Amino acid sequence: MNMAKDENKERIALFPGSFDPFTIGHQSLVKRGLELADRIIIAVGINEKKQSYFPAEERMKSIQFLYADNPYVEVRSYQTLTTDLAQETHADFILRGIRSVIDFEYEKTIADINRTLTGIETIFLLTEPQYAHISSSAVRELLFFGKEVSSFLPDGMRIEEKRITINN
Repeated sequence: MNMAKDENKERIALFPGSFDPFTIGHQSLVKRGLELADRIIIAVGINEKKQSYFPAEERMKSIQFLYADNPYVEVRSYQTLTTDLAQETHADFILRGIRSVIDFEYEKTIADINRTLTGIETIFLLTEPQYAHISSSAVRELLFFGKEVSSFLPDGMRIEEKRITINN
């Protein structure tokens, strides 16, 4: 895939994940990703074989609310291979965040498979240091033990009794 920018073509980044829940780390990646792409598609993966903490519809609605006023961010769900969605949406690249060497090893393997399948490249953004400790799984664990997690969530998003709520 030629990553040279064609000035007449909209550059689309596909940002896939479970986003269970969407954190300030994810929000930072979207903001920084918009420096590389004209449009970002946040793709909420739905895997019926995996138990999610929050229902897919709730995850979708909360992220859509966060970006309701941003025409450069689209939120959608998918139940296919990420590469199939990338082809369907004409994405130019997949956007992924890297917090650590452990993330890199995992993400590199997936990126290599994706490139082999369809030729799509993955662009890795290193997590900003202040967000490197934040993960959806860590937030879920804190919730399990009844801890307050609002400092890990985007402004306006709250979690109450296993529900994501948005403050207007």
